[in-house]
Amino acid sequence: MRNTPTILHLDMDAFFASVEQASKPSLRGKAVIVGGLGPRGVVATASYEARTFGAHSAMPMAQARRLAPNAAYLVPRFGLYRSISEQVMALLRELSPLVEPLSLDEAFVDLEAGGTAWDEESARLAGAKLRADIRAVTGLTGSVGLAASKMLAKIASEQAKPDGLVLIEPGTERALLGPMPVRTLPGVGPATGDHLRRAGITTVEEIAEAGEDELVRLLGKAHGHALHAMALAHDERPVVAERETKSVSVEDTYDVDIHDRVRVGLEVQRLADRCVRRLRGAGLSGRTIVLKVRRYDFSTLTRSETLRGPTDDPAVVREAAARLLDSVDTTGGVRLLGVGVSGLADYTQEDLFAQAAGDLADAAPEEAVAEPVEGRPAVAERHWPAGHDVRHAEHGHGWVQGSGLGRVTVRFETPGSEPGRVRTFRADDPDLEPADPLPLVPGRAEGGGGGPGAGPVAVRGSG
Repeated sequence: MRNTPTILHLDMDAFFASVEQASKPSLRGKAVIVGGLGPRGVVATASYEARTFGAHSAMPMAQARRLAPNAAYLVPRFGLYRSISEQVMALLRELSPLVEPLSLDEAFVDLEAGGTAWDEESARLAGAKLRADIRAVTGLTGSVGLAASKMLAKIASEQAKPDGLVLIEPGTERALLGPMPVRTLPGVGPATGDHLRRAGITTVEEIAEAGEDELVRLLGKAHGHALHAMALAHDERPVVAERETKSVSVEDTYDVDIHDRVRVGLEVQRLADRCVRRLRGAGLSGRTIVLKVRRYDFSTLTRSETLRGPTDDPAVVREAAARLLDSVDTTGGVRLLGVGVSGLADYTQEDLFAQAAGDLADAAPEEAVAEPVEGRPAVAERHWPAGHDVRHAEHGHGWVQGSGLGRVTVRFETPGSEPGRVRTFRADDPDLEPADPLPLVPGRAEGGGGGPGAGPVAVRGSG
């Protein structure tokens, strides 16, 4: 472990919710909860105003609604979050070539490797400048921790929240860690925490006092050794600039269990197409197709098939996923389905089956189609996710406040306007169309496109 606080940890403040508040003037200073809005949805991020009611990330959405019934509940706009994340990560890479992203809103930076900081004063200045630059570029706030190790830098950023900077001076680490609960240390989750508590160990200092031999007896050699070292403030992990992507996957949780086998098959095909779009978007291909099925009783089954060469062909992935589904009993109902591709490569081997599939490789976009009515052609069903951007021919840019029963309610405002007026339209109003998000800071393009349906399926919640 180094003797200067030149490892920086950045954690954007309630990232998804903060983006929504910045883009929607009427929600600033109010409780905002972002996540899946169905009965089985989960909170991705809760604004600090919502946290005062007890709402937090990873909480079931139904529980959050009971705690904060008057909060604004919004569907994530992952395309927009990703584009803003790219702006933040670009600022981090100006500080150092060693940037280790942990998620869209969190990363470690080795300031020493970039020559940006070499002592406490220069590290503090670099952290302060980063926070100012993030605010100028994105209009958002982030909390910065500075320390001599990754573990301590992350603890410091947590202490800095929200919108602050904390530097842990070398030599003070043991005194700082001592009274903290054991869950403060990386790798101590609920199960390990309960195990330690039953042994009479509740603080980091008590871990250090217990000794390595006792921890190995309680937790096993690898875990016990690592935990004792961290309790002594020893953390030699380097900042790693590149993290290899091991798999690409998508999954959906259904509000009502699916019992119809044909419908299950169609859902698997749709997920396979989505997975391939993400695979191609990353410029990757893969050899192993993975199917995940969570049944009505919460039992989760995983099946996989390895091809003779890597592919990014949707027809190949669909066929493999269908074969895997044939080996799974879905009689009692299915609550979650997922399709993934692993064994990734940055090239595609020609596949005879893919060549035979021909035009099937170009799957139709995910668009729900209404049943045709006699004498009238079928039309695409229009979905209006809460919080997503729209544009009206007369009223301009706005966002969906809610929809249902053939109606959609829109609040017309932009990031730079005053709180706007609310109007309600028919869901099929020809003057109302989905729109791309506007820049949070005037004069800056977000890029990356964030229209409805953009972005990955599963993203970690933000702090």
